[in-house]
Amino acid sequence: MAQQVQGVIAPGKNEPVRVETIVIPDPGPGEAVVKVQACGVCHTDLHYKQGGINDDFPFLLGHEAAGIVESVGEGVTDVEPGDFVVLNWRAVCGQCRACLRGRPWYCFDTHNATQRMTLLDGTELSPALGIGAFAEKTLVAAGQCTKVDPEVSPAVAGLLGCGVMAGIGAAINTGQVGRGDSVAVIGCGGVGDAAIAGARLAGAAKIIAVDIDDRKLETAKKMGATHTVNSRSADPVEAIRALTAGNGADVVIEAVGRPETYKQAFYARDLAGTVVLVGVPTPEMQLELPLLDVFGRGGSLKSSWYGDCLPSRDFPMLIDLHQQGRLDLGAFVTETIGLGDIEQAFARMHEGDVLRSVVVF
Repeated sequence: MAQQVQGVIAPGKNEPVRVETIVIPDPGPGEAVVKVQACGVCHTDLHYKQGGINDDFPFLLGHEAAGIVESVGEGVTDVEPGDFVVLNWRAVCGQCRACLRGRPWYCFDTHNATQRMTLLDGTELSPALGIGAFAEKTLVAAGQCTKVDPEVSPAVAGLLGCGVMAGIGAAINTGQVGRGDSVAVIGCGGVGDAAIAGARLAGAAKIIAVDIDDRKLETAKKMGATHTVNSRSADPVEAIRALTAGNGADVVIEAVGRPETYKQAFYARDLAGTVVLVGVPTPEMQLELPLLDVFGRGGSLKSSWYGDCLPSRDFPMLIDLHQQGRLDLGAFVTETIGLGDIEQAFARMHEGDVLRSVVVF
């Protein structure tokens, strides 16, 4: 029988979010209903509200979540009711050319639940990143549920569902940071700080944090940055080169998603170095670079999709590192809030006061 729960929707472009009654259908084949315990407020949710992703309003926001599987549909064998799971937005298909080549983290046919959640009047909702977890319960594809140790706090575990995984994976998986490497991270929000934490995990010798906010730079040092650069007062390219014997960093991770910061990343890397774009641009942004410079500097220019993660591999590993005291996931949680506080959390995000606000049910 369909259930009615409370959830947060974005009704239209730049309109205030509001709490509405959401109808959750019973899970169909390959689907699961998850009782959400915690969900982080991610910048991508704000992008949805602003119309920066698409205009398929109304959106059911929230996607950085952990909870308990309540029920599953026909054919589901990987999870069962009672499992504690982190939700992911790239449920791999296992059949596309990337999966069949043994690269499922690049899956080209990731999927979501087939059925749609609705408002009481039958209006279909578009769940953010196929999840929609600013709700007491949500309907997802069973492959979006990744089992992890139930001893970990849901407020901490859920962050792996998006921003923290994106940043750590950008360093470890996409950038392939190695022991002794120099790394620069441009943009020290939640994703950038996670990239810093990932570079530290990988054994980078020098980690340079770049931002325009001294408060964020202080937090970056707590996450593992060895040096900081305020790009309001210093040229970040020259500063990074000065900190790397004039060469530039081995890996530069751009966690802002703007053409001007991408150019900084491009010129701040060493010859044959790597640039990783993990910041999410908006559709109208354009990038211009001299093609001769692209050729002459060599190396790799990469985009990081979800930290190029494989949730079934990476989520449990990172939870283990957290429980061993080697990765402080709790440091990313600035505050816990209620379902009705999300509009205020977006405002605090703009002000730079938080790494993550986390809705706790």
